[in-house]
Amino acid sequence: MLSTVRRGLLAFTLVAASLVATTGPVSAAPAQTLGAGTLAGLDMERVTIPQLQAAMNGGRLSSAGLTSFYLDRINRIDPLVNAILALNGNALSQAADSDRVRRTSGPRSLLEGIPVLLKDNIDTADQGATAGSEALLASRPDDAALVQRLRAAGAVIIGKANLSEWANFRGFDSTSGWSAVGGQTNNPYVLDRNPCGSSSGSGAGVAASLAVVAIGTETDGSIVCPAGQTGVVGHKPTLGLVSGDGIVPISHEQDTAGPMARNVTDAAIVLDVIDRVNQDYTDALDPDALSGARIGVWSSVTGDTSPDVDALFAQTVDRLRRLGATTVEVEPPYLDKVGNNEFPALLVEFAHDIDVYLAETPGAHPEDLAGLIAFNEARAETELQYFGQEIFEAALATGGDLTDPRYQRARTVATAAAQRSIDETLARYDLDAIVAPTNSPAWETTLGEGDAFLFGSSSPAAVSGYPNVSVPMGYIGPLPIGMSVFAGAGDDAAVLGLAFAWEQATQVRRAPTYRATLG
Repeated sequence: MLSTVRRGLLAFTLVAASLVATTGPVSAAPAQTLGAGTLAGLDMERVTIPQLQAAMNGGRLSSAGLTSFYLDRINRIDPLVNAILALNGNALSQAADSDRVRRTSGPRSLLEGIPVLLKDNIDTADQGATAGSEALLASRPDDAALVQRLRAAGAVIIGKANLSEWANFRGFDSTSGWSAVGGQTNNPYVLDRNPCGSSSGSGAGVAASLAVVAIGTETDGSIVCPAGQTGVVGHKPTLGLVSGDGIVPISHEQDTAGPMARNVTDAAIVLDVIDRVNQDYTDALDPDALSGARIGVWSSVTGDTSPDVDALFAQTVDRLRRLGATTVEVEPPYLDKVGNNEFPALLVEFAHDIDVYLAETPGAHPEDLAGLIAFNEARAETELQYFGQEIFEAALATGGDLTDPRYQRARTVATAAAQRSIDETLARYDLDAIVAPTNSPAWETTLGEGDAFLFGSSSPAAVSGYPNVSVPMGYIGPLPIGMSVFAGAGDDAAVLGLAFAWEQATQVRRAPTYRATLG
């Protein structure tokens, strides 16, 4: 979560640890020495998965060579960014296996041999999952369902991404991108700025070209906000489209994993593999999708907190019109009901769901939420050094009773209000989707003081369980700003198609600058 209640409950997701734990001052080499460069004649800052597949099918590149490229880049670049919690010692052998499959029977999917980074709240049999907490360092889970799908498709799991500990759902003054296991993840555009949300390592890792793609997770904002703030594409799928099995939970009513990538094409390809309905999302990637589309424009979401974002979004709306879209100013209703009921419901769901997860996960770790609280108290020097565990304690006090009428009413009201907010807005104006700014410019990371979060547009889609994709919209100085595109239940292909049309027409994204600071 992005500073939970005080910040509007807009980013519940996890963060963990990294290759080098950096919590102090950072410095950067000149940006030109940090670019991804070329490999097999491919521009590795802009390359897409289909281009990589063509190079591997043509014999110009191998998965082993590609994986080695990223391992070398992690070794050189990640000490600045601190996006990687742990490397997978089996990555090169997975890549060699993939090359053998390609030679003998052909690629199993478009992810054959592609290095993928996983947020470290996603279980893997070879690396576990920590959620950024020392309490889970000795957990021994099996592969999550989505990891099984990735492996079956031939993907190479290169490692685990750092995240906000317990997905920013432990204490009110948590800092996005910090975990006791991994330290602080930095924004690769300006290193003393925050990457946002609990999928911070996944977003920063992809932005810094430390893997081709990554998997993040979101409860409310933790895919789309880090995507916006680190200049990449992040897709939060319709709830239930991707299995939640084997993911450290906050809430079964809102949690979902989703792809993070440098372009919409790669995000759609990953979703093709990890979704449970076997839909081909790349079929929806039409560069002319905006022509004739009716788009709702949610300009007021910033609440006058960020004039620079307002000005950029006004330019974006004008560009959407020039690309053939009809734009309609909208104000999604019922968001007060969403905000008043979401957090009380999440407290109960977390207390219930984390106990179930811990009971089902082998290894040495606390057996329940009460045990986690006690563990943190015993390890306060490391676990509680920057913020407390008030949210854990509030969740425990609920008893985690899903039959409690007060809980059931809060969940029913929150979800129904969010769904009505989107459904009624789409129907009233005959819209294909709604767009809004994803994020404010990245704030300076200040450990112990929480996040300087200004606004977010994630809640309607997050609480309703509807799809939302953030695509690069522009920059304020060197800092990226995303545009969120969301619509009704199951409209994942539609929002990806609209994001793709925007991306192809504007080519907004540029490589990170790795500046140490702004001033």
